[in-house]
Amino acid sequence: MNVRQRNKFVMITLVLFIGLLLGGCATYALKPTTQAGPGKAPAIAHSYSIERGRYGDALKFYIEADDPDNDMLRIATVVEQTGYGRYSTDWIYLKPMNTGHLSGYLKWNTYSPNTSSLAEWTWITVKVSIFDKTGRESNVVVFPFEFVSESIANPTPPAPFDKGDVPMLGNITVNLVEPTRIGGGYRWWD
Repeated sequence: MNVRQRNKFVMITLVLFIGLLLGGCATYALKPTTQAGPGKAPAIAHSYSIERGRYGDALKFYIEADDPDNDMLRIATVVEQTGYGRYSTDWIYLKPMNTGHLSGYLKWNTYSPNTSSLAEWTWITVKVSIFDKTGRESNVVVFPFEFVSESIANPTPPAPFDKGDVPMLGNITVNLVEPTRIGGGYRWWD
């Protein structure tokens, strides 16, 4: 194989590779999303959480929701951290008794095996929504939260969560990282 034939072979291979790559991206971009059937999406009517606390504390995110179709399936929790970005969605599947109406809290132990500490004033945003069996999503409730070193008392949540028998709906399993320590980074203030 001479140089000219080899260059031609490389160019054809490259063009085919790029064509397959772009074709795959176009196919992915045009892929339809889940189509919801007739009916209504679930709706989160009430929500509550504290807005400040220490790293490692257990947080509670209270939600109350209804679904007229009685087919709520799972709760989606998305955590976004300033300086890091968005973590993978955490899914909590609902018990059969909670498919039409639920009132309870999601518990999140914020201590993570990925880091021993978080910087003071680290901000996160926790977004919670509910999906039904046909893929319809409820409204999204947003809980802003700031990590501080001071101890914050957990006040009694407001109605309808002020009853003593509010059930836990599930555990959030997102493991936070300290962005300044990713890759063994050294912080000058340590």
